[in-house]
Amino acid sequence: MKQYVIDQLRESDYEQIRDYLTQHTETAAMEGIYYVDLPRELYSSLQKDHGDCQPYYFAINLTRKQVGFEWLIRSRNTLRCACIGYATPDQRDYIIDYADGMLERLRIKI
Repeated sequence: MKQYVIDQLRESDYEQIRDYLTQHTETAAMEGIYYVDLPRELYSSLQKDHGDCQPYYFAINLTRKQVGFEWLIRSRNTLRCACIGYATPDQRDYIIDYADGMLERLRIKI
């Protein structure tokens, strides 16, 4: 899986990130997994054309030692479709900015 990973988290970092993600994202049934909707203006042409597959999101996987921001863009409505795939460069930049912005807001220095 391609992803942006921030590792070597301290216990206090983990707790801050967990609390932030719980408040600002959708929590999955599995512990430590969170979903963030991708802004519509970042959808690829194919994703824009696939109205039935929208909305799209990326997942965040938080463990006590690291947080991973997956670059696989998924559909909330479809498991398999040509519109599901790895992030475009603009989508990837958004995910990295989301991760870095979260750390900045939480004043976590890595």
